[in-house]
Amino acid sequence: MNFYDDHHTELQEQFESRDLAEAMEFAIVQSELNDEASRFIEQREFFFLSTVRSDGQPTVSHKGGAPGFVRVIDPSTIVFPSYDGNGMFFSMGNIAATAKIGMLFIDFETPHRVRVHADATVSTNDPLIDEFPGAQLLVRATVTESFINCPRYIVKHQRIEASQYVPDKDGKAPIAAWKKMPDLQPFLRPADQAAIQESGESLTHDEYGELVRRGES
Repeated sequence: MNFYDDHHTELQEQFESRDLAEAMEFAIVQSELNDEASRFIEQREFFFLSTVRSDGQPTVSHKGGAPGFVRVIDPSTIVFPSYDGNGMFFSMGNIAATAKIGMLFIDFETPHRVRVHADATVSTNDPLIDEFPGAQLLVRATVTESFINCPRYIVKHQRIEASQYVPDKDGKAPIAAWKKMPDLQPFLRPADQAAIQESGESLTHDEYGELVRRGES
């Protein structure tokens, strides 16, 4: 499969970058992860995951965890967990449907970034899933293309703290705030319903909205 198709080359010709595009492909695009890219990926606490629905509609989501939650098994294989979410399983369902994913790993402090294209599967019984406490599913991705992009447009940020919702070594994490809204509780899994009842906590829509605006949900 070619890296560029006719739609890419048409624009490259229009903007007189065809030769440059070919040179860039030769210089940076690899079919596997090298040692530098592997180390960078395994040091990240988050990445952006793009997936494609069965009708061709793409989407992108943020995936986070403790450093090392994305693991490079070998130069062609990446695995990462799917933790408790909102029950939609949108990204995971897309992977099950089309297998095509994109992964964007960014260090906003340096800044630096690595992009990965892969074919992926999702599983509840992957041999490695028990090594990721709190994981509901494990994604196993076979790398097709990997490359580093120029970081010049990345806005520089400073890290403050890790997310409190990242599962600990036993797979435990705080209850998501939105689960404490009474009108959603009947639809939660029994275990979540029991945890909410035990906590005795409740949030109105307005209270939850304020938490979201403060970045505390």
